[in-house]
Amino acid sequence: MSPTVNERARSFLQVLRRVFALAAPYFRSEEKWRARLMLLGIVALNLFYVYVAVLGNQWYGRFYDALQNKDAVSFWREVRVFGWIAFFNIAVQVLKFYVTQLLQLRWRTWMTRDYLSRWMSDRTFYHLELARYANQNGHAPDNPDQRIQEDMQLFTDYTMTLSMGLLNAVVTLVSFVGILWGLSGNFSFSLGGSTYQIAGAMVWLAVVYCVVGTAITHFVGRPLIGINFRQQRFEADFRHHLVRVREYSEAIALDKGEKVEHAQLDLRFGSVLRNYLLLIKQQKNLVTFTSFFGQAAVIFPFLVAGPRFFGGAIQLGQLMQIGSAFDKVQGSLSWFVDNYDRVAIWRATTDRLTSFDDAMRAHAAQSMPLQREQNAELRTDDLAVSLPDGTSLLAGAALAVKSGESVLLQGPSGSGKSTLFRTFAGIWPFSKGRLQVPDNVAFMPQRPYVPDGKLRDALTYPNPATDFSDDQLRQALTDALLPDLAGRLDDSDAWSQKLSGGEQQRLAIARVLLRKPAWLFADEITSALDAQAESTLYRRLGAMVQAAGGSMVSIAHRAAVGEFHGQRWTLVPQADGAAGGARYRLEASAAPASAT
Repeated sequence: MSPTVNERARSFLQVLRRVFALAAPYFRSEEKWRARLMLLGIVALNLFYVYVAVLGNQWYGRFYDALQNKDAVSFWREVRVFGWIAFFNIAVQVLKFYVTQLLQLRWRTWMTRDYLSRWMSDRTFYHLELARYANQNGHAPDNPDQRIQEDMQLFTDYTMTLSMGLLNAVVTLVSFVGILWGLSGNFSFSLGGSTYQIAGAMVWLAVVYCVVGTAITHFVGRPLIGINFRQQRFEADFRHHLVRVREYSEAIALDKGEKVEHAQLDLRFGSVLRNYLLLIKQQKNLVTFTSFFGQAAVIFPFLVAGPRFFGGAIQLGQLMQIGSAFDKVQGSLSWFVDNYDRVAIWRATTDRLTSFDDAMRAHAAQSMPLQREQNAELRTDDLAVSLPDGTSLLAGAALAVKSGESVLLQGPSGSGKSTLFRTFAGIWPFSKGRLQVPDNVAFMPQRPYVPDGKLRDALTYPNPATDFSDDQLRQALTDALLPDLAGRLDDSDAWSQKLSGGEQQRLAIARVLLRKPAWLFADEITSALDAQAESTLYRRLGAMVQAAGGSMVSIAHRAAVGEFHGQRWTLVPQADGAAGGARYRLEASAAPASAT
């Protein structure tokens, strides 16, 4: 069933509320006075622009009357007047463009920093990705990078352009409708033996003309909103996969996965093309009608007012004034027709930003089920860990690690060792219970993040390089078995591509040796190293935490790692229907020198 008028009205009001919710924070921010003054200036410039247009309409009448009357003196006087009108017209347009662009830039800057701040705080970026892959509630936002970079620019641009265009249309309509009313005269017609007159006939004809045109435009162009929304998503998906191919170029090349990735890229690009073809077809229909509508509007006032001119009721100047005033009134009333495709893009962009904003606000309002507290040791009470789909991995776990102890966590692949590791770090949202963790702790993933840029910045990440001396940096690299890099601290490179997997793991260990945390949680941090390097580095890490009075909890599959730990926790599979409903239970035992 097609939506009713009330449903469409509610939908329109909902869109306006969304736009206001996205736009209002900037105009209430610390920049509010500057932003409001600039906005007020743009409004004033739009009003002055309309005033200049009114002067131009009056000039039309005088100029063409001078031509008709062959009045050379009046002709040259009006040419000089036109020069002033043209000067003010150009000056206002240039100034309006500059201030509008400046406000858009400042607005976009503020919104981008605001969204980045919220996206990067409280691990929102990580949790939203988890929710998307888990398909929670079916509305987790896709491609946040595209929403922050592209949608933000489109929203500020189109909101300013469309709102000021609408304001200009309304003011123009108010200014010219009186002029057109006075110039159009009365329209007489006979019906049933009686004669009727309609005052301001040109105004009513313009209204009818534009109402019909707007209705047809909305009917023809309504599908563009959904198509534009999907187009932005498909474009972002395609771009995202291109970036992934670049990031994982070596792994893809080694696996000879070019054909598979090519097929995946072609599949995503196919979605872009198919949707774009739909967009082209729908835009073709819209352009066909709007072009016809615009061309017909050029001749329409002259067809109506022409008989009065030829009958001597009006002069050429008045006829041209009627044409100009009708064009202004019709253009104002046809604002929706002329801007429908841009409104469709703006609506789709607003929906994408709104859903992203809602997701971040929902995350900020959520309380973490896990009670995480600071303590001198690691301790859990009634800890439960689940997968994003709700599958229970662990339930009712009570764990404790005191200072000076070291624990090796083992279990079958896929049993949730890394998930438990993320729970200890406090970033896994699908866990509950009570967790006490020590201060001065470091968490090391199997695949460390190595930023591009100078080596010293990659080595000290996320701390600034200025926190350490060059001697400390070189010593850390040497202790992490990377002496060849000790002389390259100021070299800039794509280190994630330049360094091997083992070198990246050793670089991450060098970071830890620099920071000297008391507690260390390590997830397969030597999986890419040989046995001798693994043994050397584990001894150094163990000595580091012991000297600081802390402990080390490791995940590792290799048996040799067991000799550096005093305890072993093993995730043991449980039969279906076991107590707690979890797939695994955690058993503690002494870690032998050769762990299995």
